[in-house]
Amino acid sequence: MSRRVVITGMGAVTPLGTGVEKFWNGIKENKIGFSYIDKFETERTGVKIAGIVRDFDETAYYDVKGCFDKKEAKRMDIFTKYAVVAAHEAMEDAGSDFGDVDPFKAGVIVGCGIGGIDLTLSEYQKYLEKGPGRISVFYIPMMITNMAAGTISMKTGFKGANFDVSTACASATHAIGEAFRKIKDGYLDVCLAGGTESTNVEFTYGGFANMKALTKADDLERASVPFDKERSGFVLSEGSGVIVLEEYEHAKARGAKIYCEIAGYGATCDAYHMTSPSPTGEAAGMGMTLAMQEAGLKPEDVDYINAHGTSTGLNDKYETTAIKNAFGDKAYDVKINSTKSMTGHLLGAAGAIEAIVTAKTIEEGLIHKTVGYKVPDEECDLNYCVEGNVQQEVRAALSNSLGFGGHNATLCFKKITE
Repeated sequence: MSRRVVITGMGAVTPLGTGVEKFWNGIKENKIGFSYIDKFETERTGVKIAGIVRDFDETAYYDVKGCFDKKEAKRMDIFTKYAVVAAHEAMEDAGSDFGDVDPFKAGVIVGCGIGGIDLTLSEYQKYLEKGPGRISVFYIPMMITNMAAGTISMKTGFKGANFDVSTACASATHAIGEAFRKIKDGYLDVCLAGGTESTNVEFTYGGFANMKALTKADDLERASVPFDKERSGFVLSEGSGVIVLEEYEHAKARGAKIYCEIAGYGATCDAYHMTSPSPTGEAAGMGMTLAMQEAGLKPEDVDYINAHGTSTGLNDKYETTAIKNAFGDKAYDVKINSTKSMTGHLLGAAGAIEAIVTAKTIEEGLIHKTVGYKVPDEECDLNYCVEGNVQQEVRAALSNSLGFGGHNATLCFKKITE
């Protein structure tokens, strides 16, 4: 059995705003979702800029069906709250509670890279000062990365496949890809899929900074500059993205709005290094090739790539190589951009908000600019849309995510056709 899979709902919590409309408008307007860190003093890490969600008011959701009340909120880590709110928006956008679907054919697959790190630090401090008896009884279920998916299922009643994917920066893209396969192969009819993350604590910044992954720039407009020769590391961000994936015939029968089709998924591993992508780009390129092959497409059929594009020296260079491996001479024809130029890197949630951007790009025929780019790099010589937004029909697109550990994931999106 092989069935078509479409996107019928989307929800987002991002540094550019909470809600897909606000997020997408910020993208189209080339806004930068960065701000100066004010939660702690930045001298010790040297990292001054982050992608922080500033407009999330949890109290606004206390009386909203499908979200959480005040008591529940106290028992949820922030990464779970973000995911629940994004999932709620996605369900509202889809226009159905899917009560007509067998609950065991409705699933939730939400990725997360790190989980409740802030909570871990605060509970560890209690442990040091007062002993293990003072650790919260809710610490474990609040901290574990799978709790976002688990909580969403409790809110929706979806009893089908439910799990967390944790493959660092590729988590959300893998989650969406696995949900796509579950529906395509007939195991599910509908699935909420995406990713969530919140690591806005000095401890996390210190860890990433010490491995030279984060930028220490103090200019908001030049902090995240993917493919630019002066790139100096990524901007650490937070948020969540969740989409509704649905079997095409079911979506069509209920008259759902369909954003686009997901038609292919490629997942590979570099088998090379803990943190560095492979210089050959072989495995990441193969991920793109596999996604195109599953979708029945050739490189010349793909108009656009939403790159992983982290603004780190190695990623942008080797991802460029990977694109050339997958596309050959056609690599110079395809439009490429990096959403992280405006959002920074949401780690386990990055692929989810980038999937939303890719779906909206197909829907509206607008490829956003890679913001902040100024200095060309001879090793990054493809078309990264650095002059401005590009208005054109997008028939098919890829979205790449590459995670520490060598995890590569690519989704292939297509404009919906009968």
